[in-house]
Amino acid sequence: MEKTQEKYNLEGRTAKFSEDIIDLIRKVQKDMVVLPLVSQLIRSATSIGANYCEANGASSKKDFKNKIYICKKEAKETKYWLKMIAKASPEHTDECMKYWQEAHELTMIFSKIIITIEGRNNEIKI
Repeated sequence: MEKTQEKYNLEGRTAKFSEDIIDLIRKVQKDMVVLPLVSQLIRSATSIGANYCEANGASSKKDFKNKIYICKKEAKETKYWLKMIAKASPEHTDECMKYWQEAHELTMIFSKIIITIEGRNNEIKI
């Protein structure tokens, strides 16, 4: 798949993000400080793509919107855990910040989807 197409394939993009986080976590040295952080990170990061897949199979517009809200929430939470892991494991700061940027972009994408949905819901129906 071409780079531009990958960027707009949100299901693929969120899956790749989950895979990248898994790879990062495998590299991080686990200790009593880092272990709970990586546990939280893996949950939030992989939840983004899982909920996006669920949104695509939603049974209603309301269900779709709720799943997209969850995607946004999980992306924001992922940014937090990446910052904490960067602090706890400084040798992985650059990689954490790279993934923080991707989580931020995903947050912005899901925000835009929500704004678009809410705009359509407020249109006058004739």
